[in-house]
Amino acid sequence: MHLLRPLLRASSSNLIFLAMALAIVTPRAVHAEALLVVEADTGKVLQADNATMPWYPASVTKIMTAYVTLKAVKEGRLSLDTLLTVSPVAASQSPSKMGFGPGIQVTVDNALKMMMVKSANDMAVVLAEGVGGSVDGFSAMMNQTASRLGMTQTNYVNPNGLPADEQVTSARDLAILARAVIRDLPEYEYFMQIPSIRYGRRVTQNFNKLIGRYPGADGFKTGFICASGYNLVASATRNGKRLIAVVLGSSSGQQRAIRAAQLLERGFGNGLGWLKPSLGTVDNLVPIDASPPNLREEMCNGKRKRPATDEDPDIVASNGNASTGETAVTFFTAGLQPPTAKPSELLAAAAAPSEPVPVYTGPTKTGPALIAAVAADAEKQTPAKRGKKPHIAAKKPDVAAAPKAEANAKPAGKPAAAAKPAIAAKPAAKPDAVRHAGAKPEAAAKPAAKPAEKPVAAGDKPAPKPAKPKAAAKPKGETKPAG
Repeated sequence: MHLLRPLLRASSSNLIFLAMALAIVTPRAVHAEALLVVEADTGKVLQADNATMPWYPASVTKIMTAYVTLKAVKEGRLSLDTLLTVSPVAASQSPSKMGFGPGIQVTVDNALKMMMVKSANDMAVVLAEGVGGSVDGFSAMMNQTASRLGMTQTNYVNPNGLPADEQVTSARDLAILARAVIRDLPEYEYFMQIPSIRYGRRVTQNFNKLIGRYPGADGFKTGFICASGYNLVASATRNGKRLIAVVLGSSSGQQRAIRAAQLLERGFGNGLGWLKPSLGTVDNLVPIDASPPNLREEMCNGKRKRPATDEDPDIVASNGNASTGETAVTFFTAGLQPPTAKPSELLAAAAAPSEPVPVYTGPTKTGPALIAAVAADAEKQTPAKRGKKPHIAAKKPDVAAAPKAEANAKPAGKPAAAAKPAIAAKPAAKPDAVRHAGAKPEAAAKPAAKPAEKPVAAGDKPAPKPAKPKAAAKPKGETKPAG
């Protein structure tokens, strides 16, 4: 204390200088993050902070799951129309997930869409078992691929990124993987940039908030577990130049998007690139020999206890929230200069309108069969949403009342089907060719809807002779597959 006394008598300007010096010597605890921006075509590094620090990947793992799966499709080992079955292991995965029971079947195409947009952990396991035979077999394929690509800091033990101490990566390795997707699978990149999907009545927006908000955003994937913080691998293209940004360990879903947008904005050029020393290419960044930081206490203690799911409440709650702007201001003063248009403003806005891509269970469907499948999923999904017509919901389980209930329910179902033709067009535009399997489901779907009315009316067993009970039994059997 006696050493400080002379300083306390100093002029006010000296005191200001002292405060600044103390701030430099004893800075506030800074939130751990890894940041990286590279050019997609050359691999040139534009900015790197902790880029080779080992990190828990969380759901950005699914980029590798998609890469290995789509390489198998490209090499003809399976197709996007291949049907895969949900196993008990897949069904038991933690959220985020679709929640399908064991035995349900989905195509590779639909499983990929559900995995990349909803971050569905069960669909990642469905794909892993379908391509690699088992989670362990597929993880070995992921590790072989990582090694081939030069991802020297990466190890996988599962296909979805759920917590595992041995599952690690780095910002450097994730940028290498993103470049490989762009280079090796350009025809399948659309899986990385779908704005939203519709399963029945449920619409899920992509957790990557840059899609549909940040100009030129065109990939890839988000991730969160308590140990990793909020992760994001993002890409954007502007004036023919494509950049990849990696953010690991952000404090919220909103902030990881703001951080990535700022990194991209700077990379696209405030005209100051010439001031920065060359950082070489991403492959040449030197790995740090360390253990990955564990952010569990910071992310999930106290009020922030939550499961390892990428369904970030901040993403939903922050649209138009004043706290978004405050986060951005703090962030800008923390070292990154604000771009001309603030990312916080871009990301607080509603996403550009787009038609959700329909996803469904069962074989590939097109045209009327696709519309019927989406309507059927909607029908069985939310009886509660029919609360406006309670008598319908009440009578539906009642066998004797079924004709009336179905007569009432059909008008409600048909507008849903009619509203979807625009949706049906979307899958048709996708590069994967074969969509002919729709003919059969269509034929099966129609008997399922109509015969259900007659059997119940004729279902009085005393009156009819053998012919009528048989007719009643058949549609009943058909109704189940249609669901």
